[in-house]
Amino acid sequence: MASRSPYSLSEIQAATPVEQAVARVTLRNSFAHPYDSAIAAARTCYAPRLISAEEITEKQRTTIGAATYYAGHHTVYQHAHFEFGLENVSRQFVWSFLHAHPFYNSEQQSQRYVRLDRAHAYIPPLGGRFGAAEREIFARAIARAWSAYRELTTLLKDDARRILAEIWNIGVMSHPRRIEKVERQAEKRAIEVARYVLPVAAATTMVHTVSGVVLHRLWRMHAASDTPTEARAVIGEMVARVREVDREFLDRFDDGPLEDLPEWQEPARNGEMQAQEFDAKLASHTSLLVDFSPAAPRVLAQSYRAVVGLSEAECPDNEALDRMLNPARNPYRLETLNVGVNAPLMRPLQHANFTFAKKLSHSADSQDQRHRMVPGSRPLLVLTDMVDPDFITPMLIRENRLAREVYERAMQDAWAAKDELLDRGVSREFALYLLPNAKAIRLVESGSLLHLLHKWTMRTCFNAQEEIYQASMEEVAQVRTALPELARYIGPPCYVRAGIATPICTEGSHFCGIKVWQEFPEIERRI
Repeated sequence: MASRSPYSLSEIQAATPVEQAVARVTLRNSFAHPYDSAIAAARTCYAPRLISAEEITEKQRTTIGAATYYAGHHTVYQHAHFEFGLENVSRQFVWSFLHAHPFYNSEQQSQRYVRLDRAHAYIPPLGGRFGAAEREIFARAIARAWSAYRELTTLLKDDARRILAEIWNIGVMSHPRRIEKVERQAEKRAIEVARYVLPVAAATTMVHTVSGVVLHRLWRMHAASDTPTEARAVIGEMVARVREVDREFLDRFDDGPLEDLPEWQEPARNGEMQAQEFDAKLASHTSLLVDFSPAAPRVLAQSYRAVVGLSEAECPDNEALDRMLNPARNPYRLETLNVGVNAPLMRPLQHANFTFAKKLSHSADSQDQRHRMVPGSRPLLVLTDMVDPDFITPMLIRENRLAREVYERAMQDAWAAKDELLDRGVSREFALYLLPNAKAIRLVESGSLLHLLHKWTMRTCFNAQEEIYQASMEEVAQVRTALPELARYIGPPCYVRAGIATPICTEGSHFCGIKVWQEFPEIERRI
């Protein structure tokens, strides 16, 4: 059995009281008559005029509803949208379930920029093998993680301040406002890195909007994640709030959740062997190009000519590619509103595809998965769990000896507590909530050039999270090697806009302080 902490729960909680997160679900906005609106949309398909929800009869609710739902014609249920307020749900639940598919919109409380002074986390319900003693172990681990978070924030702030002061040429004679700005940014950089020790059980709050058909899917598939217990509770509350508005929208076709999922037929195992194999293939990469469209330049050029009606003699391949990718010739490349799928000139870029194997922390991958048009196959942690610590270490911690010692101790503590719960018979679902944000996530991710272009523009900016920046830079470099004609105009907004549009930096007052556009991609990122 893993060794217990030398500290008692009372000793740790005296400094770090742990608050149990109690999920709260509110319906902020919704359609007035979602079910009748869906039936009216279905009727409009076969009517000479637009049908309104007020015209729908009970017979139509029964016959058209069943005919569309059970035949798989679900677009009519996609018109209705529901905007929820989700409070006190875990980061693990959000990563493993709510954000594991592309059809949603979320605005989530940021751990990068919001200092988390309260140890506020999901704690599993008592029952079965998770009793009072196990709850004590769980709460003690949460408290120790928060203590490490506070300690790291203090240790890292001076380093961040020093680096930022050098970048922005701040001295004792600098304007007080510039000095204040460095102080604020140093605090943000410190908590951004310190958050790696926080558990994935940490509570978060968000605005989350889904369509009616997605809500049906979430309820049907809530067991398809690492967090089925929390998912059942939260999605159940979302369903309850919608039933208060229109019971028929869900109840007429509620087949109930799928319980016996094929994923859970796989036996639990130690994930070390698969992780070692994955890491060996990555070698020194954060993200490795494992597949791509070798004929992409030719196919993209042909697709462009088909859109604009030109022959190859009139528009050779290189000319077609330049017209699509060169921001000096294609004003869509300068848009901050991502209009690529709406622009006929940009749509050919959908025909070049790239696949990457990558390794990120749980925290970084939570941000990476928000690029929903670049989907990934992410691991089920309950099937890939490891006994020994398996984590990512940020650059600022690697370069500070005291911070690194605190960090590595926090990693050992998290895994020891998790393993102790497993030794006591607690389910992996509950024990894994103690894993830190630093937990390594190995995934495979694919996207078209159109959507990767947007991602690479956003994430090669120095304001991007460190790991995503590193992964994006590696991806761009590998595409440049494989297909150089496609990568010439890929880079952060300042690089794309330099000499063409103003302002060069689109971040406004959040400008990183470095003229990246002058040296990209060779320029060094220091923080």
